[in-house]
Amino acid sequence: MHRAAIIISLAITAPLLANPTTTVTFDNGPEGWDGPGGVGGATTIDTEDGTPAPSLRTIFNDFGVTFRTSTNDAFVRDFTASPLRVTFSFDTKVRDISFFGQTVSRPWLIELRDFDLGMNGFPWSGVWYKFADISAAQHGDWTTFSVTIEDTTAADLPAGWGGTGAEDPNTFEPILPAGVTFADVLAGVDQFVITTLEPGFFFGFTDHDIAIDNLSITITGTAPGCNPADIALPLGVLDLADIQCFISAFIDGAPAADIAEPFDVYDLADIQEFISAFNNGCP
Repeated sequence: MHRAAIIISLAITAPLLANPTTTVTFDNGPEGWDGPGGVGGATTIDTEDGTPAPSLRTIFNDFGVTFRTSTNDAFVRDFTASPLRVTFSFDTKVRDISFFGQTVSRPWLIELRDFDLGMNGFPWSGVWYKFADISAAQHGDWTTFSVTIEDTTAADLPAGWGGTGAEDPNTFEPILPAGVTFADVLAGVDQFVITTLEPGFFFGFTDHDIAIDNLSITITGTAPGCNPADIALPLGVLDLADIQCFISAFIDGAPAADIAEPFDVYDLADIQEFISAFNNGCP
């Protein structure tokens, strides 16, 4: 049987492998995620709101708020065991961000932290990506934020990413320490955070009422020199795992299946592109 026919047959009959996407919906509790708590307020699971409910909600007065995990293995891990494409995605709803009663906006970003690389008085080295300045006016309804790292083994910071763990001696802006690369941080992520605290910026005590939901991470292969069909480990090999990974990604509308124009649309063109790439094999 021709390989293309095998793919079509498997798309109809084969059971799916584990989905390359892990999503925290808070249906099963916090799953290692938490937020600020103490005299300024609290972080709780909101059983009445979400996309769908529940969600993780913080009502807190402080310089900023940070949701974090140090224990969820999907987010806290070595991302560089092989070249990978990683997409982080989550939903956010802002009920209130106000400073002395005045509605304001605050930065909204993710940061991946490696505490083993902390040096010169800095507790960690990290890499961070800012999505937007969020506010109740602009993000009062649930909004999805997403970013993709095309190659986790890249040494240089990708476009839009910043580093922490040191200061530029002239501008005093946060940077990665000398000798620490983007891939070095991704090789040993100890903590993953979603935060309003943008490195290098400071804010006064602010009232926050922010909820998050559907914290998602999608990991697929990006074997250099292979092709778009090589989306499952082991990289450099096109086999049943790639087929089943593609089927799963296509059903879920995950980035691994979005390989043909028009992008952000999952249709027959993506299936045909996958079949063609799979038939071409790896070099």
